[in-house]
Amino acid sequence: MICQKNISTYISGLAVSLLLLFASAPVSRAQSRLFSIEKDSVPLFNGFALSFDLVGPVMQAMGDYGDYEAALRINLHDQYFPIFEIGYGRADRDDEVTGIRYKTGAPFFRIGCDLNLLRNKHAPNRLYGGVRYAFTTYNVDISRSGMTDPVWGSDASFAIDGDACNQHWMEVVFGLDAKVWGPLHMGWIFRYKRRIAHKDSSIGNTWYVPGYGIYGDTRLGATFNVIVDI
Repeated sequence: MICQKNISTYISGLAVSLLLLFASAPVSRAQSRLFSIEKDSVPLFNGFALSFDLVGPVMQAMGDYGDYEAALRINLHDQYFPIFEIGYGRADRDDEVTGIRYKTGAPFFRIGCDLNLLRNKHAPNRLYGGVRYAFTTYNVDISRSGMTDPVWGSDASFAIDGDACNQHWMEVVFGLDAKVWGPLHMGWIFRYKRRIAHKDSSIGNTWYVPGYGIYGDTRLGATFNVIVDI
């Protein structure tokens, strides 16, 4: 019994001595990283950005269709970027082959979120991926004049005015932007679009959908943005 008591007393004293020695020893950088979590000085809400696309207006000026769009992007800790995009798309086309004129113009909306994919999320340049839900409601005017029925020889011209249509689609996006000077950034957004619901015109698929583009042409798209961080 006396031997066991002496052993217990010796072990207890040794343990206390080791604890005192460890407590009094200087803490190394490795130990500090192991036993503490380094705080990030960047706040959760880190501002927002406004952006404007340059591709759509150029397409409108040079062709039969195009759109104007802007976006509001919220910066959460330089990692998550909820985004709201709004635009106006229009088309006015006379098809030389079919003789059909197609005209429409309407706003469109997208809402989603991007994720910063860079390891250093606080870098001035960004690489991100994200998703969007988009929708538009629009009216179309479709007409053809001077059309003669090949069998009966009668006038087969037609005109549809203000036919109500709508479309809902999803987008998967991949983007990058680079700091140019101060708060000014520029960057690309590449989009893959997938239609999920729609109401076409009474005579079939509409040629152009605001915000989506030419139906049946391609599911890919891109915008080139001027971005101002605020």
